[in-house]
Amino acid sequence: MTAPVFVVDSLGPRDLPGGEYVLDGPEGRHAVSVKRLRTGEDVVLTDGRGRWAEGVVRAAEGKDRLVVGGLEPVREEPEERPRLTVVQALPKGDRGELAVETMTEVGVDAIVPWAASRCITQWKGERGLKALGKWRATAREAGKQSRRVRFPEVADAATSKQVASLLADADFAAVLHESGDTPLAAAELPASGDIVLVVGPEGGVSPDELALFAAAGAQPYRLGRSVLRTSTAGTAATAVLLARTGRWS
Repeated sequence: MTAPVFVVDSLGPRDLPGGEYVLDGPEGRHAVSVKRLRTGEDVVLTDGRGRWAEGVVRAAEGKDRLVVGGLEPVREEPEERPRLTVVQALPKGDRGELAVETMTEVGVDAIVPWAASRCITQWKGERGLKALGKWRATAREAGKQSRRVRFPEVADAATSKQVASLLADADFAAVLHESGDTPLAAAELPASGDIVLVVGPEGGVSPDELALFAAAGAQPYRLGRSVLRTSTAGTAATAVLLARTGRWS
């Protein structure tokens, strides 16, 4: 897709009377005042959950109101297969948002924040809810920027036991770790189903966590000779997996 993407709450038949939609609020303001879209330009509206429609700007009104027409039919993009989930240990500062942004741009399907034992950052109370909100907002904005119509799901923060349960249900489960004998680029991957990849914190995955994940069926794999930061390892690994599964072919 080449047209700019804007997010709407829903794209059902009742939302598009006569194939027209009025984009207002923050999205309308971004379209009119930032993107400066004008009559005749193409746009894409999506609910971020796979439903989308192409349209043409009919009018730009004021500073935050864009009238879009020609939006029928509404299409639905199927979920990609195999589905790729990255369990991302909580990095320091805003590097978590950087990880979410780049993984979204590359094409990850779901992100699970993980409170690993060696994480310096811990999400607790209101601070944790605020941080989770930032991750979800980042995924939404990065999805728009990269012209996706199905944005990655960002789950609630998970404990190590919850991560182990997720790994046990996967068709392929892996932990990025320098102890791995097999490079991720040589792993045997399924053609469908669920792939779950664990990215540890800056301090590394603890021996207890490695043992817990191994019992759930997740073996350690390495990317290469160098050790990447937690905020970049998931993006690099996602690129490897998407290329090898054929999703980038």
